[in-house]
Amino acid sequence: MTSTAIHEDMGTQVEEMLRRRFTVHSDTAQAYGSEFASLWRAAADHALGGKLVRPRLLLDIHRSLSPESGVDQTTAAIDVATHIELLHYAFLLHDDVIDGDLTRRKRPNLIGALASGNPGASEEASLHWARSSAILMGDLLLTASVMGFARVDLPYETRTRLLDLVEQTILETVAGEHTDVALSHGIVAPDLHTVLNMSVYKTATYSFSLPLRAGAMLAGSSCAAEDALHLVGRHLGLAYQLQDDLLCVFGDHRMHGKDAFSDLREGKETAIIAYARSTSAWPRIERTFGSADLTMHEATEIRDALRECGAESFVTALIADQREAVSTLLAEAESSGEISADAARTISAITDRLDGRQS
Repeated sequence: MTSTAIHEDMGTQVEEMLRRRFTVHSDTAQAYGSEFASLWRAAADHALGGKLVRPRLLLDIHRSLSPESGVDQTTAAIDVATHIELLHYAFLLHDDVIDGDLTRRKRPNLIGALASGNPGASEEASLHWARSSAILMGDLLLTASVMGFARVDLPYETRTRLLDLVEQTILETVAGEHTDVALSHGIVAPDLHTVLNMSVYKTATYSFSLPLRAGAMLAGSSCAAEDALHLVGRHLGLAYQLQDDLLCVFGDHRMHGKDAFSDLREGKETAIIAYARSTSAWPRIERTFGSADLTMHEATEIRDALRECGAESFVTALIADQREAVSTLLAEAESSGEISADAARTISAITDRLDGRQS
């Protein structure tokens, strides 16, 4: 079997395990009423069928660090990868509530779907019901993911280290989200340093550092290898978040699936905006930035001003800096024997996919 086939097979196993988890929960929820069971089925419909970026990253790095792993070790890796995806969806649900989003990836998200399915209720009541349901489901999935990590068949010491890692990851992610909200409401100063730190904590920690470190941990790699991959994950995750920021403002919304110019409408404090604040173009941008009823014409004017003042080029250069940092860290870790050449190539391939990413 080729490595590609193995990769796809393991991804399929993660998807199937996720499907089974939602089915069990949906069946159990039936005892508490049809609406509660229906909520689980709706959540499954929105959670399943994704790209599985985080699980695949864990499985790829685990395979490259431990190519001769046995059935038990591979099963544990698939189990952990599955619960990282549950954790991801829990964070997405809470994020959609906080941001007031009703769509994700070109279709209604869970909130949008639930809000539109109540013909007997007012629009306000339906939206409150939908957002409350998303908060509660996010809580349930967060709990399910943590319990899943705790139940993985691992040696006691490895399980304890994994749980410590998960606990720290959740703490940092919530801290990042908290800062993001504070930035949006002007509670903390929107300087570049704060914005970049927020992005690392909110996105890079759980999306990249967690799967890389967990994969290394399950492969029996050294603490030095874990530390190296932690830093790699922070730089790689920041690069991805910066790329997302660029796509939302300068990309094609038909490709990336988000509402066109949603970051500008929400007044989202990104590295793009942090840079623009330091230029003479800011007074012109500030007039309509963060306006809930921002028109397409006004959004286009902001985009053009951001491009003209150099914000797009600045963030593009920041992405290049993060990619260079990843390459340097990988070279050092490979040279010192902390990670294998295969592991370095695996991460380099992910970094290379940043070029031309449209979604």
